[in-house]
Amino acid sequence: MKKYKILIFSVIGVLAIAAVYWFYFRANNKTVNTYTTAVVARASISKTVTATGTVEPVKQVSVGTQVSGVIKKIYVDYNSIVKKGQLLAELDKTPLLASLASMKADLEAAASAATYQEATYSRIKELFDKQAVSKTDYEAALYQYNNAKANLSKMTSEVNKANTNLGYTMIYSPIDGVVLSRAVDEGQTVAASFSTPTLFTIAQDLTKMQVVANVDEADIGQVKEGQKVTFTVDAYPDDNFSGTIKQIRLLAVTTANVVTYSVVVDAPNPELKLKPGLTASIIAYTQEVDNVLSIPAKALRFKPDSSFMTKMAPVAPTVSQSPVGGAKASPATTVVKHPKTSLKSGDKTDETPVVKTVWVKEGDSIYPVQVKIGMTDETNVEIISGLKEGQVVIVSMDQVKASAAKTQATSSPFMPKRPSGSTKK
Repeated sequence: MKKYKILIFSVIGVLAIAAVYWFYFRANNKTVNTYTTAVVARASISKTVTATGTVEPVKQVSVGTQVSGVIKKIYVDYNSIVKKGQLLAELDKTPLLASLASMKADLEAAASAATYQEATYSRIKELFDKQAVSKTDYEAALYQYNNAKANLSKMTSEVNKANTNLGYTMIYSPIDGVVLSRAVDEGQTVAASFSTPTLFTIAQDLTKMQVVANVDEADIGQVKEGQKVTFTVDAYPDDNFSGTIKQIRLLAVTTANVVTYSVVVDAPNPELKLKPGLTASIIAYTQEVDNVLSIPAKALRFKPDSSFMTKMAPVAPTVSQSPVGGAKASPATTVVKHPKTSLKSGDKTDETPVVKTVWVKEGDSIYPVQVKIGMTDETNVEIISGLKEGQVVIVSMDQVKASAAKTQATSSPFMPKRPSGSTKK
């Protein structure tokens, strides 16, 4: 009889242990829902267009010479600050002075010939008026006189040209500015027979620069004059420069089947950090709104699955993303309620806002709310109506086991962990 009782108690104990183990195992393997949420907060949203370009002076002049010769003297160098009318360089005048002297001698001969032919013509004309000479002699004298006058005029022009060319041997600055390049040295021969050689390149004012950016044809429709632009250059990676769009050039540039348009950005340069030729990465703000309610764009795409919509489901603590990246816990049960608004999807007002549905978490429940949205930058979206500042919207939902959720809820990331492999003595 005693053995029988021991057997009965043993069986009961085994069944009790099995029941406790089964219920515990089942509870810890049940799936629950966890949410990632975001707080409705005020922010600035902007649409942008990116491009690359080159920093250039607003006005840049290439200074050359119209006469050939040897560079006798150079008075400026790279980075020299020059004034309008300042002497930059001088060519050897010896050949041109010799040419001018020859032209002056020819001019004197032409003037003498013209004086002689004028006197001869006057005498022949008097005789012709008295019918003392033939008409042929008169016409011959008139012809010689006209030729002498034409030759005198020609030689006068030649002398003036020689004087002008002599003046071209002195190279002056056409503007106030800075010498960017010097293409010649003293003693070098320049030939201006077929084209004007460039001797110097002068930038007018380096405190006022511009960026000529190449904007893709797919983005050029969004770019307008007067829009704000920020840009960076590799020379100063930590500095952000600002400017405004002042010109959109109509000429398309095709490179390797890629069509771009040149957009000129006005870029003030008071600290002279921007140098001609630097590559700039620009961001043009085509649309911008400040201090508006916003939520992550991912919240518009969130929708619970069909099984969740048809039943009550326990959830684990939620990690909520605040606007500044903080986190907080939320209640552990969820109840699905009916929408609070009656807007129809796709409705638009006079300003054509789009109607979308987002899921709001409030206390222990979540529910859908239809909102009117405005501008989006693909990361955040403007909320025109339907939500209030401080409300919590759901961005995503995951299903995890209850044991894992319990560990997530009770463990703190700020608690120091015990080093692995340590033993207690």
